[in-house]
Amino acid sequence: ETGTGKELVARAVHSNSPRKNKPFVAMNCTALNENLLDDELFGHEPGAFTGADKLRKGRFEHANGGTLFLDEVGDMPLTLQAKLLRVLENKEVCRVGSNETIKVDVRLVSATHRDLETAIRENKFRQDLFYRLNGVTIRLPPLRDRGSDLKLLAEFYLTRALQGTGRSLTFQAGALEKLNSYSWPGNIR
Repeated sequence: ETGTGKELVARAVHSNSPRKNKPFVAMNCTALNENLLDDELFGHEPGAFTGADKLRKGRFEHANGGTLFLDEVGDMPLTLQAKLLRVLENKEVCRVGSNETIKVDVRLVSATHRDLETAIRENKFRQDLFYRLNGVTIRLPPLRDRGSDLKLLAEFYLTRALQGTGRSLTFQAGALEKLNSYSWPGNIR
């Protein structure tokens, strides 16, 4: 679900890996239309389209040696899914407007709130891409299902809010019960 901390987990994977000193690049796949998403991922050559007056590296090139986090990969258009699969198989990208390939070494972490197996059955997500992406699955339950985390999060944010004030407060049992009974739409966000 939205707000469960998918990007934080992706950053933690990156920060605790041998790639930690290389770039971490995050991208939301729902934020852009298909053409802009293509350009963001793979970049473009000068003159590739109207307004493309200079070379632009894509997110894969920027993340080279590091980690690329694709949030909401389940919303990616099928044509871009095919291009993404090709990058994962060949470890190279081709900028829009170019015939030259560029080798990239990127750990790809992807996230989605969609049920990709259902999307595959509905022909909305490529099965071959699913198997390529599905090396390790980390399920992040919604906050309403993580009762023991609520107290830790509440105490963290209370401490943060009181920082520099010289005050110290704690939660009463009734306050924690109210937090546990709330449905938390939007989760941590």
